[in-house]
Amino acid sequence: MAKNDRTVYRRPEDNMWVNKRNDATRPASIHGTQKEAVQAARENLQNSGGGELTTMGTRGGIVSKDTIDTGNDPRSVIDTEH
Repeated sequence: MAKNDRTVYRRPEDNMWVNKRNDATRPASIHGTQKEAVQAARENLQNSGGGELTTMGTRGGIVSKDTIDTGNDPRSVIDTEH
């Protein structure tokens, strides 16, 4: 797990969407919609050098995993999911 990896998930107590770095104890941001939280997480990853974005659904399962370009990845893997 890279230091910049992020997860977007729904908080059950208030149904708000959370953008959180995986090694952090507090969320980076909280949003009213999943789309807003994913957009914020993408911007955070792009500004911090890239990483893996995991999006969780309303039932807690993984909906999407996306690698945001790091700019120095020696592999030439193309993300075909998005």
